[in-house]
Amino acid sequence: MIQYTIAKMLLQIGAVTLRPKEPFTWTSGIKSPIYCDNRLTISYPYIRDTIANGFQKIITEQFGAVDVLAGTATAGIPHAAFVAQKMMLPMAYVREKAKGHGKENRIEGIISEGARVVVFEDTISTGGSSLKAVEAVREAGADVAGVVAIYHYEFDRAIRSFAEMRVPCFTLTNYSTLIDVAREEGFINEEELAVLREWKENPEGYAWK
Repeated sequence: MIQYTIAKMLLQIGAVTLRPKEPFTWTSGIKSPIYCDNRLTISYPYIRDTIANGFQKIITEQFGAVDVLAGTATAGIPHAAFVAQKMMLPMAYVREKAKGHGKENRIEGIISEGARVVVFEDTISTGGSSLKAVEAVREAGADVAGVVAIYHYEFDRAIRSFAEMRVPCFTLTNYSTLIDVAREEGFINEEELAVLREWKENPEGYAWK
């Protein structure tokens, strides 16, 4: 299964680091036993191609014909570019906010009114950055077919947000799969696996010991 394949690759190259006994602190203040840096994948040709093939399959099977692939700045840009080249489709990218000079564009590249667009992200946690990009594309008069990403934390908050905005979201792998693969491959032990599962149920209020 692609979920297991991608999860294993992310662990092997250190794109995902698990530290159940020494959690990381995110910019939001949340203490997390996992750190994701999927930008590392672009340095491994075989892995980035496997990811691109996975994205292409999702787009073909879930969205059908689309007009433009749009990456979120900055992490979604290379993956949108890789897949756009494979599918011979136009590609664009969406800034977090409009640049403060020149034409002050929020969207770089061409997204025409009425175009069907797929938005690319590398990692989805709360879903905030992805949905801001969706809003920008919709404001340009285009239709967002959906969002694709390499990895999803599976937070309830994100799942609700995507549902509320009526945006289909598909990812190549997810938190549940990743921690199961991590245990199978010996990256963590049973005690650490239990911590990782408990944290997912209440990431903001988990009581670290």
